[in-house]
Amino acid sequence: MSLLAWGLFGVDMNVWLDAFLRLQLVVVVMTVTVMFLIYFERKFVGRIQMRLGPMRTGPYGSLQSVADALKLLTKEDLRPSTADFWLFELAPYVTFIPAFMTLMALPFMEGWGVRNLQLGLFYIVAVSGVTVIGYIMAGWASDNKYALLGAVRSAAQLISYEIPLILAVLAASMVAGSLNINDIIYLQDTVPNIVLQPLPFVILMIALLAELSRRPFDIPIGESELVGGPWVEYSGIRWSIIFALSEYALLWGMSILTAMVFFGGWEWPFGTRSWWGDFDFLYQLLLIFVKSFLLILVVMWVSATFPRLRIDQLMAFCWKILLPFGFLQVMINGIVLMYLKDSEVARDIVLFLTSSALLVAMGYVIYWATRQAPREVRVGPEYALGSISR
Repeated sequence: MSLLAWGLFGVDMNVWLDAFLRLQLVVVVMTVTVMFLIYFERKFVGRIQMRLGPMRTGPYGSLQSVADALKLLTKEDLRPSTADFWLFELAPYVTFIPAFMTLMALPFMEGWGVRNLQLGLFYIVAVSGVTVIGYIMAGWASDNKYALLGAVRSAAQLISYEIPLILAVLAASMVAGSLNINDIIYLQDTVPNIVLQPLPFVILMIALLAELSRRPFDIPIGESELVGGPWVEYSGIRWSIIFALSEYALLWGMSILTAMVFFGGWEWPFGTRSWWGDFDFLYQLLLIFVKSFLLILVVMWVSATFPRLRIDQLMAFCWKILLPFGFLQVMINGIVLMYLKDSEVARDIVLFLTSSALLVAMGYVIYWATRQAPREVRVGPEYALGSISR
């Protein structure tokens, strides 16, 4: 008997009806969460930049997201006269649906999710990468050179950073020996994967920033260069589907996935609290919420702190740094798991030491790749001393 069916009716129900009710519950929770995250990010970034953020609509601006939603729902929906009708209309939905589908395979607590898939991790990684098709459709259909250039940048960036993301998730799943998210969570009851695999976690967070087109990886929608990227011609409800639902739903879903794969989900640090009885689900939901919220906070913090990379820097960072280290981590995991499979303690120690060493090495490479030469070398000694004005 499913939790939702028992809670609503106290009886078993048809599997299709059960899935439909679970789906509706996820839609409601997703919508409320997205509206909260938009408001919270505006206040949080405002605090970082010594601003107040929204203040006028509701107490401390708490109703600003509601006001924005009403405005976008009633705003005129425009389409360029030369745009491709079907591609232009469908692009926002092609972008949003994969982000929404990732939520379908996430177990929000023990024994509850829309569906528990044996290959859930593989499914999520596969469907989340389909969003790039929506970017390309929007850029091509808009008949706008800025939109087309943004679509090309999006394709290059999202496809490139999808590979390190897959390698990071693969490294964690190799340690667990399963692609089932529930199994991965249960195996972290004492030691989370963040301890055994710190490098894949860092790679995953960097790739997540790129997949969401957030600073310093917001090349596809760079307003100083491309105005709005692939979505420059969109307005009203279609723009809200792209910006609000797609981006923040994917941010929320991937943060929950990261919390489950690397931070033990509801199992770590205290294990399943069976002595809570009928209220176990409240503890599990609270733990998942806190972990995913902290990860979202890190993403927002990084987005408000670092400047945008150039397109060549962005691509070189993926192909020359993240990809080699991610591949090296997968290779080392395979060797360790093969030759130390009979000793769990030795295996965990070696996994921790090798991944930590790779993380330090990657940090060292990033430092040498990004450090600037002394001012005397960059501008000349006479300019560095200030003797000659420019």
